[in-house]
Amino acid sequence: MLKIAVAGIAGRMGKTIVEAISKTEGVTLGAASVRHNSPSIEEEVGSLCGLPPMGVYAVDDLGETLEDFEVLIDFTSPAATMKHLEFCLSGKKKIIIGTTGFSDEQKASIAEASKQISIVFAPNMSVGVNLCLKLLEQAAKVIGEDSDVEIIEAHHRHKKDAPSGTALKMGEVVADALGRDLDDVAVYGREGNIGERDGLTIGFESIRAGDIVGDHTVMFAGEGERVEITHKSSSRMNYATGSVRAALWLQDKESGLYDMQDVLSL
Repeated sequence: MLKIAVAGIAGRMGKTIVEAISKTEGVTLGAASVRHNSPSIEEEVGSLCGLPPMGVYAVDDLGETLEDFEVLIDFTSPAATMKHLEFCLSGKKKIIIGTTGFSDEQKASIAEASKQISIVFAPNMSVGVNLCLKLLEQAAKVIGEDSDVEIIEAHHRHKKDAPSGTALKMGEVVADALGRDLDDVAVYGREGNIGERDGLTIGFESIRAGDIVGDHTVMFAGEGERVEITHKSSSRMNYATGSVRAALWLQDKESGLYDMQDVLSL
């Protein structure tokens, strides 16, 4: 039985991951954390998540629970994730990272850590989104050179980073397929008299409103036709089940940096 720890279980994503664990054979909840000074410290996790009792109590320091889990699932914040990564390094634990908004320096630290422990690092754990990434690669190779590429994403009002990590990953996939560097061709939002569009650019538009879980559309707009590849999430459960699937896949890997394309053999 694979013992999983979940970071940030007082949040919406954390609670959904706990629920996914409770519904998945071969895994069990070993530990769970909340932020420092949270009123949920020492609360029974099942009760906190609206589930039957699970015999696990929330802590604010995962370093105290290293003997209670084998894999950590983390969808928190860049700063918190980097702290949790240090815990996993010290305890030789595996980690699933679904957090977004990392700096280049933080990404480099994650890559360096993967030389010692195994990590699945993906901006989106959804099976459907990762299928879309494969479709985007194919579409870019077939029609990308003859199309203007635009990426439109929408999320709830509480999301802090923009564009989303998923949108950026989609842009990277398209740019790589076209032999371009996304850092050189990305355009983030437009305003004013911007002039004619550069055909090599990849545009990004971000919407933050209401309780939108996550919508992503990549548009390949050519002369006389337009191809759009869209993924819409109506529940966080698809991200949660994907992360648990990644944890099961990772359990026999000693070290290395992987993404959901590896997990799904795409």
